[in-house]
Amino acid sequence: MSYRAPLTDFRFLLEKVVGFDRLRETAAFDEIGPDMVEAILAEAGKLCEEALAPVNRAGDLHPSVLENGRVRSSPGYAEAYHALAEGGWVCVSAPEAHGGMGLPVALQTAINDMMSSACLSLQLHPLLTQGQIEALSAHASAEIQALYLPKLISGEWSGTMNLTEPGAGSDVGALVTRAEPNGDGTYSVTGQKIFITWGDCDFVENVCHLVLARLPGAAAGTKGISLFLVPRNLPDAEGRPGAANAVKVLSVEHKLGIHGSPTCVMEFDGATGWLVGAENGGMAAMFTMMNNARLGVATQGIGLAEAATQQAIAYATQRKQGRVGGTGTIIEHPDVRRMVTRMKAETFAARAVALANAVAIDLARATGEGEWEARAALLTPISKAHGTDIGHEVAQLGLQVHGGMGYIEETGAAQLARDVRITQIYEGTNGIQAMDLVARKMADGGAAAQALLDEVETVAESARKRLPDLAQPVFEAAENLREATEWLVAQEMQDRFAGCTAYLRAFARVLGAHYHLMAAMEEGGDGPRSALAGVFIRRILPEHAALIAELREGAAGLYALSVDALEAV
Repeated sequence: MSYRAPLTDFRFLLEKVVGFDRLRETAAFDEIGPDMVEAILAEAGKLCEEALAPVNRAGDLHPSVLENGRVRSSPGYAEAYHALAEGGWVCVSAPEAHGGMGLPVALQTAINDMMSSACLSLQLHPLLTQGQIEALSAHASAEIQALYLPKLISGEWSGTMNLTEPGAGSDVGALVTRAEPNGDGTYSVTGQKIFITWGDCDFVENVCHLVLARLPGAAAGTKGISLFLVPRNLPDAEGRPGAANAVKVLSVEHKLGIHGSPTCVMEFDGATGWLVGAENGGMAAMFTMMNNARLGVATQGIGLAEAATQQAIAYATQRKQGRVGGTGTIIEHPDVRRMVTRMKAETFAARAVALANAVAIDLARATGEGEWEARAALLTPISKAHGTDIGHEVAQLGLQVHGGMGYIEETGAAQLARDVRITQIYEGTNGIQAMDLVARKMADGGAAAQALLDEVETVAESARKRLPDLAQPVFEAAENLREATEWLVAQEMQDRFAGCTAYLRAFARVLGAHYHLMAAMEEGGDGPRSALAGVFIRRILPEHAALIAELREGAAGLYALSVDALEAV
């Protein structure tokens, strides 16, 4: 089955649901009219359908490999990437001063979603570059920006993120990679990094690594970490890739999925690098890139959910099995219909949360208002964790719809299920996202969360007269979540952490219902979006109550069994 870009959904969500129109009220985005949005999405969708989707299967069957110290990409990847780069699609939200389009992050998010549906392994390549552009734009010197940003934005060069080490995964503060000053403004970077996505590439001129390392005498933990830009090839006097730097790919991992994306073990052996940001300020600089990437990874999960949904519906409307009415295909079976409608409803809700997150980022930048910054920060862990959880769950449902054929590789359902699984792990595991939500994002006493729930309840109130059967459950769920938030912020951190995953998912359930309700209101309560809203609000939203009950259990029950008992039982 061929991928079809869901342009109608993107247009509807942006213009009618997630508040994209507010951007036009700012000086930064007052020229981004509906016609421009339509043209951008249409062209990006066409690229994804015609250039990226056709190479997706080849990447799975013919993984990237390491040959003579260099990564060789999967068949067709180079041509697909060049079509992407030549069209200016690597980073449409990049600053205009360095050759970017300066478009809203919301449009970049929609484009990343489509690219992920079409070919996740290849989409990872520009996603990492987008994050590096973000970090350099915010923290690098003017000289570094002038040299690197135009090349990254054009796609001639690509970027990576080097955090993880064999002994420092989620505990980044345990890293041991070191950086010694060379006395000329450069540094000598030495250490090993693992799980480096697209650590090398044969279809760009240069690969630019952002590397976390310690300066001599730096404090232990995250407070003593600095960030360095270490290119694969050192730029010459004209800014072209010159001599090879002391950077080497030691190996490429053999993985469950995303075979076309090389995951590298990198060695830096006295490699020349440049400081980005302040000394010992590496985590602040890297978080700029990581927050960008977390929203990007959310869209990867959602993009895979979209691909799985399209594939499952196509199969279900063709496969004839059993005695059923209507078309005689399996989509007439109630349980198959249950699965595909859930897939559709879940994908819409998760996409709405991610796009609302992107709009909040755009409004924070355009207005400088702290309320939008807080909203963007709150939604980031929810978008990442829930978007990727839903990607995994929807892909599994898609495989189930296919029955035995889903377990056969040739249908492609298995590849989607394998590819999406990593999204719940990288860029901060979903458990860490949930911990971040109940800790850092609740440092305001839950103010940002309560402000968002105020909006949910206001919308539900306005919908009571026209859509009472949909509005009332949403209002009640928001009230339940409000009380749960008040309970949460009064607890010790261990009890917060014990229920953090349940709380995040409950929050996502309420937000998903909120955006479905808004869609039904826009449609007038009578049509396919309203019917889909009914599926989500009546069948999925009730899960929030059980999740809140789990949250309120705290940590005690989890530690009632000792480690010895867990091993023995």
